[in-house]
Amino acid sequence: MRWNLKPKPDPDKVESLCNSLEVEPVIAALLIQRGIETFEQAKEFFRPQLSDLHDPMLMKDMDRAVARIERAVAEGENILIYGDYDVDGTTSVALMSSYLRTYYPHVSTYIPDRYEEGYGVSFMGIDFAADNDFSLIIALDCGIKAIDKVEYASRKGIDFIICDHHRPGDVLPAAVAVLDPKRLDCNYPYKELCGCGVGFKLVQALANNKDQTIEDLLLYLDLVVTAIGADIVPITGENRVLAYYGLKVINSNPRPGFKAIVKQLKKKSLNITDVVFIIAPRINAAGRMKHGNHAVSLLIETVQAKADEFAKDIEEFNTERRDTDKLITEEALKQIRENKEEERLTTVVYNENWHKGVIGIVASRLTETYYRPTLVFTKSGEKLAASARSVRGFDVYNALEGCADHIEQFGGHMYAAGLTLKEENYPAFKDSFERVVSDTIDPLLLTPELRIDARIDLAEINPRFYRILKQFAPFGPGNQNPVFMSENVMDTGAGKCVGSDKSHLRLVVRQGSSRPLTGIGFGLGDKESVACGGKPFKIAYSLDENEWQGIVNLQLRIKDIKE
Repeated sequence: MRWNLKPKPDPDKVESLCNSLEVEPVIAALLIQRGIETFEQAKEFFRPQLSDLHDPMLMKDMDRAVARIERAVAEGENILIYGDYDVDGTTSVALMSSYLRTYYPHVSTYIPDRYEEGYGVSFMGIDFAADNDFSLIIALDCGIKAIDKVEYASRKGIDFIICDHHRPGDVLPAAVAVLDPKRLDCNYPYKELCGCGVGFKLVQALANNKDQTIEDLLLYLDLVVTAIGADIVPITGENRVLAYYGLKVINSNPRPGFKAIVKQLKKKSLNITDVVFIIAPRINAAGRMKHGNHAVSLLIETVQAKADEFAKDIEEFNTERRDTDKLITEEALKQIRENKEEERLTTVVYNENWHKGVIGIVASRLTETYYRPTLVFTKSGEKLAASARSVRGFDVYNALEGCADHIEQFGGHMYAAGLTLKEENYPAFKDSFERVVSDTIDPLLLTPELRIDARIDLAEINPRFYRILKQFAPFGPGNQNPVFMSENVMDTGAGKCVGSDKSHLRLVVRQGSSRPLTGIGFGLGDKESVACGGKPFKIAYSLDENEWQGIVNLQLRIKDIKE
C-alpha cells in the first residue's frame, strides 16, 4: 500500500473550532477535513435531525409523480411497483408497495428475473403489466435509460413514473415523471441519494399531501439505510440523516424480516458495517441465486413466524452464494495465471458456465487481488453479460463509454457497472478496454492507497477521545472511519500470528512511555518480522472496541505496518 497522509488543515481554523467545541486539535482537524468548520455545522453533523431533510417537492417532476399516483388511486387503477433485483431495488419495492398499501389495495410488485430478463425495465415486465391490467408502473432504482421500454409501455396504454439515481443519458425516457437528482435540469440540493432514497422522497411527498409528518415514515428507514449501505453511496448530507435514523430503527424496532435475520446474530447493536456485511448480502442472495421476489417477500412480511421462514430460505441462498463465488474466484484466478495476464492494466475474464448472480462479487475479489479495473463475463442467453469493478480514483463507467462500439448495453456508476455484448465482440472489447484504461489511468491508481487522516501519538488515545470518534458514525464514503498513523512504535513482546492459518497478526504496542494498546491486523501475518523484530516501526490503524467474555476494551484495528 502507498500511504497518503492528508494535509493538515489551516491552524487558525483548527484553533477556532477547538475553542468553540472544546475538543482536542486532532478532533477539530478531522471535522475540518470533512468540511465542518463552525459550531453550527458540527452540531448538524453530530446531531442529525429529521428536519434537515430537504423538501421532496424540490425534485424535478415530483409534482407530476404525486399527481399521477393520486389520480390512479382516485380512479381505482392497478399500480405495479417495479424494481431491480439487488438490495437497492428490492428495498425500494418493499418501501413503495408497503407505504401505498397502507391506504390503497390495488398495488402489486414486480422484480425482473436476473437470468431471463436481465437488469432494469424489461419488455417481459411490461407485457406482464399489460396482461394483468396495470395502467401505471412505478420503476425504482432503474429506468433512467429505458427509452424504448417506456415507449413500448405507452403504446400499450401504460404510464411510467421513474425513480432512479443512475446517470441519465442524453435523452430521458418519455415517462409521466422522471425523478433522478442527477438530471442536469434537476435542482434538488442533494445529488447522492440511492434508488431507495429517491423512492423515499416520493413517499415523503405523498405523505405531505395526506397530512402525515416525517415521524410517520420512520418505520421505513430501516429499508433506506440498508440500501444506502449496500449501494455504497456517500454517507453525507441527507444520506447521513437517513442512515442515522435508519440504524435507530434497525436497533430498536426493525421490521419482522430484519428481525428474523438479526436474531440469529449475537450482536446487541448493529452499525452500518453490519448492515453492509450481514443484512445486505442475505437480501442480495435471493436475487443472485433464485429470484429477487424472495427478498421482497421477506421485507414486506408483517407476521414474524412467516418472516422467520423466509429468512431461513434466504440463509440457504446465501450459503449457496458463498460457495459459488469462492469456486468461481478460484477458477478466474487460475485463468489469469494460465493466460499470463498478470502484467496487464486490466483484468477481463470469461467463462460461459459462471453463475451470473455472483460475477459482481467475483469482480470485487479480483480487484482486491490484482488492484486494477476488472470485468467478469459469463454467458447470458445469446449474449455475454459482465460486471465491472474499479479501483479508487478511476471511472470505469467512462472507460466503458470509450469502448461503446463493442457494447450492446451498459450502465452503472464510477466504481461499478454492468454491460452486455455479442460473443463475437468479446476479443475486440477486451483489447479496447485494455487500451482505453492504459491511455487514461494514472499509474499511481494501480497501487492500493491507504488514506491517513492524521499522525497522532498513542498517548492521545483515551476513552473520551474514542467516545467523540464514535459520534462521527455512521461511516461510509465521504465520511470514512478515521485512519491514524503512529511512528516509532514498539511491540511489547506479546506480538504473534493468530488464526487457524496464522494469517492475522496480534500485537501489544507502546510508544515511548505510553500505556500498552492491543492491536489486530487481519491478513497482516506477513508483517510479523517487521513488528516483532525488536525494532521500531510505524502503523496505520483505526480504532474500535473488542468484546471478550463480557469485557469491552479499546483496540487498534491495524491497516498496515511499515519499517
